[in-house]
Amino acid sequence: MATPTFAQPGNATATSAETGAGARLAQMIRQLIITTANNAPRSVQRRIGPSEVGNPCTRALAYKLLDWPEVPGADRDPWASIQGTAVHTWMAELFETRDPNSERYLVEQRVTVRKGITEAADITGSADLYDRQTGTVFDWKVTGTSSLEKYRRNGPGDQYRIQANLYGLGMRNAGEDPKRVAIVFLPRHHILDPFVWVDDFRPDVAEAALTRLDAIRDQILRTDPEANPAAWSDFPTSPDAKCFFCPWRRHDSTDLATGCPGNQTP
Repeated sequence: MATPTFAQPGNATATSAETGAGARLAQMIRQLIITTANNAPRSVQRRIGPSEVGNPCTRALAYKLLDWPEVPGADRDPWASIQGTAVHTWMAELFETRDPNSERYLVEQRVTVRKGITEAADITGSADLYDRQTGTVFDWKVTGTSSLEKYRRNGPGDQYRIQANLYGLGMRNAGEDPKRVAIVFLPRHHILDPFVWVDDFRPDVAEAALTRLDAIRDQILRTDPEANPAAWSDFPTSPDAKCFFCPWRRHDSTDLATGCPGNQTP
């Protein structure tokens, strides 16, 4: 008797998933995920948060402070942020289960980094984890392999460092006594080999970043880029900016009032 052979339904070939019904379903799922993620509360946040204050790109901060219209970007890929949100939720549940009465751990604690002239100008956020026993503010980051190795070699970079210390400032404002900040880099790949960067809580780092933010706000008031679009060029980009993820990036833009082409530093 001949050995029976296995065939996909309809004798489909190994590449058929890229065409036909499979491709249409993949596109439908992709679009559903993108639309849902880009309209989630975190994605439509208007107030500037601790994760953005240290953005090395002055122009992006100016756009944010003015609540400038983002470049239409329903196709911005949110998959990395979705994974990050899922990990944050899992880690929150882990520590809430270990300490349901919040005697040691404060999980996703809402803090005010700085009060503004109006409530809309407040800088607030949620600290991922605070350990009261050690006075440590933790922040989870989910990252790819190459980025993880870069952080192991060079540390977290100014934006993450500033964010951690801003949350430390927020915890101090809440009456806690932060002593250290820790950024926990969790790998996106399948092997759990995290890297943890730890430093003393440095309120001076947080205050310097807030002073820079105020200077950008003052420059906006002086130059009024809304009325004088040419003034946008006075707000520089940065070689360290993450342009790929920027909601104001328009790669072919020649008019900064409609979008930024990204860092042009030689």
